[in-house]
Amino acid sequence: MAQSQEQWYKAELHIHTPGSADFQQEGVTFLDILREAERKGIDIMAFTDHNTVAGYRAMQEEIDDLELLERVGRLNNQERQRLQEYRRLLDRVLLLKGFEFTATFGFHILGIFDPDTPLRDLEFLLLRLNLPPDKLDDGATDMGATSDVLTAYQMIARAGGIVIAAHANSSNGVALHGLQFGGQTRIAFTQDPNLHALEVTDLERKTGKTTARFFDGSKPEYPRRMRCIQGSDAHRLTRQTDKPRNLGVGDRVTEVLLKQRSFAALREVFLGDDFARTRPYRPQSLPVDFVQTAREEGPNIVQDFHERYSTRGGYRDAIIADICAFANTNGGTLYIGVPPDAKKPPTGVGASPTRVVNLFQQEVQQRVTPELQITADIMDTAGQKVVRIVVPRGPNPPYALDESGIYIRSEAETTMAVRDEIVELTRRGLGRDTSSIAMEPEIEEFAEVAPSMEADSSTLAPPRTGVEIAEVVERNGTQYYTMRDLRNGSLVNNVTKRSARHLWRYAIEEAETNPVDPNQIRWLDDIGIWKQREYRGRVRWDLVQRDNGTLRVYYGVAEEGIHDRWAVLVEEE
Repeated sequence: MAQSQEQWYKAELHIHTPGSADFQQEGVTFLDILREAERKGIDIMAFTDHNTVAGYRAMQEEIDDLELLERVGRLNNQERQRLQEYRRLLDRVLLLKGFEFTATFGFHILGIFDPDTPLRDLEFLLLRLNLPPDKLDDGATDMGATSDVLTAYQMIARAGGIVIAAHANSSNGVALHGLQFGGQTRIAFTQDPNLHALEVTDLERKTGKTTARFFDGSKPEYPRRMRCIQGSDAHRLTRQTDKPRNLGVGDRVTEVLLKQRSFAALREVFLGDDFARTRPYRPQSLPVDFVQTAREEGPNIVQDFHERYSTRGGYRDAIIADICAFANTNGGTLYIGVPPDAKKPPTGVGASPTRVVNLFQQEVQQRVTPELQITADIMDTAGQKVVRIVVPRGPNPPYALDESGIYIRSEAETTMAVRDEIVELTRRGLGRDTSSIAMEPEIEEFAEVAPSMEADSSTLAPPRTGVEIAEVVERNGTQYYTMRDLRNGSLVNNVTKRSARHLWRYAIEEAETNPVDPNQIRWLDDIGIWKQREYRGRVRWDLVQRDNGTLRVYYGVAEEGIHDRWAVLVEEE
């Protein structure tokens, strides 16, 4: 069923059948589920019963029995109609095989597979995941001591499956809702390269913190952007009237942009880094505008916006510098043809957007070294064509503009790298990356996730964005500062006020002209707020912490860096 052009398909990738022990409606058949999927316009659906493929097997055995009767000429009219209905519906809905595996400590993981995958292979995989053989057909959620989360990710991915963390931000989800685990465990469970997506329940939430926003790549300790999708997790055919949170088939669906309706095309999207190829399905409303959604989030360490791209005024150079900076830092996305202010209308890139795409692909090829592979395409927003450039975190840093300009991304700004940063980039390029997190992080509260637990040590870790002046020395009448980047803990030496980038200069000037007065700090035990300001439409805090008799000052802390008791402090303020 190949398509000549890409199109959006409605995918329901988390459905339970009577094969699950906790299925909620009696008398529901597999044909009923397929008919309901057709009625809701579902194009792709996966049966994901708890720790079993018994549901799919029961349906397949029914079809096999009907086809055997057909071959020997013994079908009655009712059986013939039933077989024809199966064939019609399975032609209308691409039905994938899968399961919802319960890992150690009760975490739920979806494994979605090609419909041609033998059921015996999936049962063997479940046995290798330490599912008790006598429970292979039970469809129960409680399986005892099976395999750990990371092993499950790896084994499902190696078997050719799509690996999705089920209801990640809710109960039994890998974001550790209400469980006493350290931050490193949270990071591992949500950033593992074998995990392809997070299924979340708040994808359409308009206010407050959402899971997708948390995992957008801007968090220092969660640098890998995660694809967030939604699914019904239906344990019944239709939504329960008196308990509307108990959804039915097709009540919470994800749309996927595919070249053809096939498992291979679906898996390619889930393994890729084009996050605009999945979106929540919105019945009877306008589709998701990814560009406007990005603009509402604003510029940050992994995205930025450019209204103009001409050489006049240096606009084009600024875009290429951003591309270098993203490649040297954490990757990111640029939107060309829209101002950063989400309240201003987009301007677009004119009547020839394809020319702009080709222009920047050529510019990057000619002006960025070493070779860097970017993705550039055209998107629609508010009736305008804009160009989107997706930049990976480069494997061979440092990347340079015109052979000598080495840039990095510092929160929402692109700046020239200084000596120590170039050294770190070179180490990373040589495989000696020293930029790992220097502290044990704890996850911030988001969406339905409970507040994070106390840190493992007795001392609260610093915020995870902003800078700290670690040391000041004077040489020949000049003050030289050592700046600590709170995002990754790295130190940059020999910074002067003249050479300092914006945030560093702000910290230095504040330290010199407005030194902290402990009596003016708004304290919460041993931490406090010294100053709060707005910069580029976002709140920034200067925070302080008592540490073994000294005051540590953290300048320019953004929301992404707030965690644990820092969040309590800021919320009280």
